[in-house]
Amino acid sequence: MLDDFSTPPDLLAAKQQMIQKDLRGRGIRDEWTLHAMARVPRERFVPVQSRSEAYADNALPIGLGQTISQPYIVALMTEMLQLTGAERVLEIGTGSGYQTAVLAEITREVLSVERIEALSRRAAEVLGELGYANVTLIVGDGTLGYPQAAPYDRILVTAGAPEIPRALTDQLADGGILVMPVGDDDSQCLQAVRRRQDRLLKTRLTPCRFVRLVGEQGWPEGD
Repeated sequence: MLDDFSTPPDLLAAKQQMIQKDLRGRGIRDEWTLHAMARVPRERFVPVQSRSEAYADNALPIGLGQTISQPYIVALMTEMLQLTGAERVLEIGTGSGYQTAVLAEITREVLSVERIEALSRRAAEVLGELGYANVTLIVGDGTLGYPQAAPYDRILVTAGAPEIPRALTDQLADGGILVMPVGDDDSQCLQAVRRRQDRLLKTRLTPCRFVRLVGEQGWPEGD
């Protein structure tokens, strides 16, 4: 367990409202997810100019055409993974590192792949300052996963693609769960996939909108 993070007084009320209204109030029930969301200092993962909005329930730009997801979506996707605390998790799309930190609060190990090196370096700096020792960051094509360390108990994809990359389902352990947004630019839906030996059981959940998952098995670069 990491040392407790203190929320600055000017953001404390906003953080408490996020937990009670935006998460619990919208149906998030998993206590481990709620505890992780309460602990992680989101203000450390947003640009300085957006600090006052750190606990507003909306996505925020983090530069290089990427965003930090709204807290409710971060909590929902984390809850959908049905974590018990013992899992090795592969995250595709490190971005700011915020979702990475939430996962690291709960799970045994997180490996996170980011295609934009500058974002990965920035996330590594913040995660290191906060003391997360169970996180490994990788720069590469997230649509191909990270086969060197497969299989994974859980896979979380924080960008949308028309289809779930085959490389990712191939790296999912038997009984494992993969969660990602699937669809085009205008219409995406969060999907949860559970592997049962050679079968993939898919569940469609809620509409959403994420940035593109760019790579060999996702959207083409510059498309």
